[in-house]
Amino acid sequence: MKKTRLLNSRRDFIKKTTTVSSAMAFGGVLPMFNAKSYSRIKGANDRINISVMGVNSRGNALAQNFAIQNNCDVIHVCDVDTRAITKCLISLKDKQSFTAESFIDFRKSLENKDLDIMVIAAPDHWHAPASLLSMQAGKHVYVEKPCSHNPNEGEILIKAAERYGKVIQMGNQRRSWPNVIEGINALKNGAIGNVYFGKGWYANNRESIGIGKYTVVPDWLNWDLWQGPAPRKNYKDNLIHYNWHWHWHWGTGEALNNGTHMIDLLRWGMGVDYPTKVSSNGGRFRYNDDWETPDTQIINIDFAENLSMTWEGRSCNGKHIEGSSVGVMFYGEKGSILMNGGNDYTIFDLKNKIVKSVKSTTNIDPMNTVNPAQNLDVLHIRNMFDAIKNGEELNADIVSGHKSTLLMQLGNIAQRAGRSLNINPENGHIIKDREANKLWQRSYEKGWEMKL
Repeated sequence: MKKTRLLNSRRDFIKKTTTVSSAMAFGGVLPMFNAKSYSRIKGANDRINISVMGVNSRGNALAQNFAIQNNCDVIHVCDVDTRAITKCLISLKDKQSFTAESFIDFRKSLENKDLDIMVIAAPDHWHAPASLLSMQAGKHVYVEKPCSHNPNEGEILIKAAERYGKVIQMGNQRRSWPNVIEGINALKNGAIGNVYFGKGWYANNRESIGIGKYTVVPDWLNWDLWQGPAPRKNYKDNLIHYNWHWHWHWGTGEALNNGTHMIDLLRWGMGVDYPTKVSSNGGRFRYNDDWETPDTQIINIDFAENLSMTWEGRSCNGKHIEGSSVGVMFYGEKGSILMNGGNDYTIFDLKNKIVKSVKSTTNIDPMNTVNPAQNLDVLHIRNMFDAIKNGEELNADIVSGHKSTLLMQLGNIAQRAGRSLNINPENGHIIKDREANKLWQRSYEKGWEMKL
């Protein structure tokens, strides 16, 4: 693995990407390919070249899934953890005939003129900044949910996609699952009449993360680059790789970690965009530790269309709802529709009798945080490829992704502000609440500010 020099600022990087090195000039052999593997790309205009940023867990699974697609090569893997890079490269050995090049700094990957898509599976605080840098470097983007750490970042991504003319697909994979699509269409076609309420949930039995100790940064980790756009903090030994989810500085809590998927189904099925009122109740109740975001939370969302939805999150009590740890239920004037988090749905009448039940033939484990539904996620990936090659409509474009992400972000802002928020239904902005609006955006480490 080559050592890479950390570029000092975003501005330096933008300047650098305007120049392509002679080693990558037209007709030259890229340094990470031998002659045989290079022939797979040169002259093969239908091939799509992928780089994956953040390959410790979910990113590793995505790298493997992209690698097995026809006419697709994972040419780069990027991570600030050298152990994760090694693990991912081993995982890819039986998926493609060449070894991907690796980078600690994903921005070096963006310098490659042959790169088509940057896949972003780094921590939440990286999602929007990395997406913006990728589009500015001329790359398409596949970004895991949530698409942003805060509402302002989501709005910037919408503008960036339009300005730079790039495809950006958010990882709301259920938007591409066939039985889910069928169930949503049944809902929209009146299967349960007028729909006026929806409920989503997630339940787990997460353990305490304890009280971390400030310690020396491990030699396998580039802590400065892991923080990237976030203002600097000292390293703690209980933060990486997963517990950052529960710190506001980097993560977005269970609401956006898992709630984004379910609230997106509700918003999609009920055909709504921005709300009029959002409230949240809950807190960190189960353990006394470093966990900051709620482990128990109920977010209520009202819309001008005379309907409401709610999301219930229980990180530390895994009692199922409707027989499932994760799911949504739509309630209408003639019955209800259950989607339990998999590729299936059940329609009930008002007497709780099953009218129709469509089951998935693919096993799905919603508690698997790494790769719960690989075969179905292929459909989401291929949809993005079709959008790039043929101009087909994205199933989860950035506008849709931002709207669903925003609903959960508003819930978190209401939680932190300690009161209900009045929302402008035209654009989703908070009305006349100076304190809450301070959470609409974040501060950045100097030189990492998101700028179009």
